[in-house]
Amino acid sequence: MNSTLLKSCLALLAFLPSLLFAADLPSPDATPASTTEHAAAPTPVPLDYIVAVVNDDVITRHDLDERYARAVQQLNDRKIALPPHDVLEKQILERMINDRIQLQFAEQSGIRVDDTMLDRAIDRIASQNKMSPEEFRAAVAKEGIAFEKFREDIRSEIVLSRLREREIEAKINVTEAEVDAYLNAQAKRGADDEYDTAHILISIPENATPEQVQMAYAKAEDALNKIRGGADFGQISAAYSNAPNALEGGDMGWRRAAEIPTLFSQVLISLKPGETSDILRSNSGFHIIKLIDKRSADKTTIISQTHARHILIKTSEIISAADAKKRLEQIRQQIVSGSAKFSDMARQYSNDASASKGGDLGWLSPGETVPEFEHAMDALKPGEISQPVQSPFGFHLIQVLERRDQDVTTERQRILARQAIRQRKIEEAQEEWLRQLRDSAFVEYRNATTTPQ
Repeated sequence: MNSTLLKSCLALLAFLPSLLFAADLPSPDATPASTTEHAAAPTPVPLDYIVAVVNDDVITRHDLDERYARAVQQLNDRKIALPPHDVLEKQILERMINDRIQLQFAEQSGIRVDDTMLDRAIDRIASQNKMSPEEFRAAVAKEGIAFEKFREDIRSEIVLSRLREREIEAKINVTEAEVDAYLNAQAKRGADDEYDTAHILISIPENATPEQVQMAYAKAEDALNKIRGGADFGQISAAYSNAPNALEGGDMGWRRAAEIPTLFSQVLISLKPGETSDILRSNSGFHIIKLIDKRSADKTTIISQTHARHILIKTSEIISAADAKKRLEQIRQQIVSGSAKFSDMARQYSNDASASKGGDLGWLSPGETVPEFEHAMDALKPGEISQPVQSPFGFHLIQVLERRDQDVTTERQRILARQAIRQRKIEEAQEEWLRQLRDSAFVEYRNATTTPQ
């Protein structure tokens, strides 16, 4: 929307609250009603109006009402008691503002999701739910959601995900020294504990004044007092928290200690299941943590590994799926008849980096290959060669060489440690990045009922 048109829209919409009952006004050329006869008054039609201006964009009452209805459904599905209407509405508006700011930043940064990419994403969602595209569309409609609206919501989610990946995740590094330090700390404690937690964040601006800090602390104190007075943590999260998962009751799920910010993990050690922390302070604001449950992870990991090799023929504009499949069928026939060796055929024909090694993929653990490949590989006996198998990469011939049960405890611990540290760093960085992005944006509230808490 260009700036001139936007200003015109803003000017018009700014006066809409006073025009809500314009339908009651007579037209200029209307004939006055007689004293004995009165025409039925038309039913007033509420008009839309702006509740917030976010940089060069607006959020309307219709937008807010629609998002509110979805949030109520979400909280009801989770069996979380609803906060008062005005409190929940303010929370939802704040989330909408943050989303708009991020989407605007993404657009300025050139992040786009075209229709083809969007259609593929929706097809994957349908497939994951074991539905055809038509069945999935019907299921969305059954939930009372317009499919075009659903499409645009998915587009926004993909854009936000790519934005966070570029601005935050791509900049996160985990060193071997950090992994060693984490594992050493876990060894000293004698267990690799996992925590099921919930979280409330009362954020403060980046350059907060003492008054703003005091107001945030008072809000956190009020929330904590209500929780300790018996209020449901999830309801208080929905009403008070500025965290992205506020409307999920603040649920953080099961996480290893290193996946949790250090500020929290140090406190969780001393909490018992069901207990709530005191108010914690970080650069982002004030936090309240609840320990729902705790467990020690099994440190020994034995998995079944498969030593396999393959020949891959990729499809392209030149090689169709039918051609790729036919070529592999011919190659397979040569190998099975004994007139050619698998390794030689792989070196000659395979379009994979493993071709130079005769197609050898080494020892594969569950989850290391795409599902189509893994399912076909798991169905083979050692020495057996599959029929052509289609995957997102093309068509494969797969041969299983041998299988083994392997203790990968040490390798797995290092992988999990790296993932845990990375996740913790991402969350800490995202919290700070969102706060800075919000502080740099222009936000104007246009309705007294929707000003921030």
